Amino acid sequence: MSRRKLALIGLGKMGRVLETLAAERGWEVVARIGAADNRDGNGITRSSLNGAEAAIEFTAPNAAAANVRAAVAAKCPIVVGTTGWQNDLPALAGWVEQRHGALLTAANFSLGINAFEEIVGLASRLLRVAGGFDAHLVETHHSAKKDAPSATALTLGRSAAAGWQKGIPITSIRTGSVPGTHELLFDAPFETVRLTHIARDRRVFAEGALVAAAWLIGREGVFTMRDVLGMRASAGES
Repeated sequence: MSRRKLALIGLGKMGRVLETLAAERGWEVVARIGAADNRDGNGITRSSLNGAEAAIEFTAPNAAAANVRAAVAAKCPIVVGTTGWQNDLPALAGWVEQRHGALLTAANFSLGINAFEEIVGLASRLLRVAGGFDAHLVETHHSAKKDAPSATALTLGRSAAAGWQKGIPITSIRTGSVPGTHELLFDAPFETVRLTHIARDRRVFAEGALVAAAWLIGREGVFTMRDVLGMRASAGES
């Protein structure tokens, strides 16, 4: 069975993790495009992508939109793991769709955290109806992470707030080398409910990104991990 062909855009920590895991998951990395070779997306072309069936991008917020435009122009589906550029996404999504491109973005590619998003929404609704609880979200990431709250925390906060029917406070902690921990607490005078997701290794994000890349091949449009997991569930995949 031939291996699927993958391009990596961004050769930092996540790029290195992806390259190692990709080989274990049946991919061949045929293109590696780092910042030194790529300014404003100019380093991303059909030639430099070297026949890649999909690209995965983990770079910087100020580079993501240009990288997407370049990949779409080169007819390569692109999965974007960069966060902090969401304000550019609505306008870019329309541009991608007009050109029949394929883009998938996520604040967090962990399969567990995407299921967790649904769980916190349901728990918030049930405990709001029960009454007597206060809600609070705490997120902890490594000290080098710049955005606070994280995009994942904001996404979880929105899901919880929908069930809670009002905003939920978020506390951000940056320390050590923690890949990512998110905890939603519901506190009442005589009891506490804690819902926690802990990422133990960066490979959890790489695993989800590879799942997303495989799913995106052959599609057109703008998608999220909800689309990936929803389609997988409806297709009866495990």
